[in-house]
Amino acid sequence: MAGFVVKCLLDFFVAFGVVLGGTMLAGIHSVLTLDQPPVHRMLTVAEQIKVWAMVAAIGGTIDPIRAIESHFALGHLSPAFKQILYIVCAFLGAHMGTTLIQWICRGGAEG
Repeated sequence: MAGFVVKCLLDFFVAFGVVLGGTMLAGIHSVLTLDQPPVHRMLTVAEQIKVWAMVAAIGGTIDPIRAIESHFALGHLSPAFKQILYIVCAFLGAHMGTTLIQWICRGGAEG
């Protein structure tokens, strides 16, 4: 059980970090190139990178989906549900990262 929780937390924080890091670097890009206001660029990238953050967190391949299918087909529900929970944890991390960026950008836009 401890290994399951550790993997869930890892997926959460990897997805969170991909969104946060990618968005911050996009904001730096926007400042350096004078392309568009950094707040707009960061909000756009945060939404666009969310799915890729989940993919990076769960391993970047189709293997987790195959694992769900093969375990479910054989009637082994526990491993299938674990894979689904890993994906949910990655989604929560990506969503929390996006929400944090939106919160930061709205705070910067109001002041």
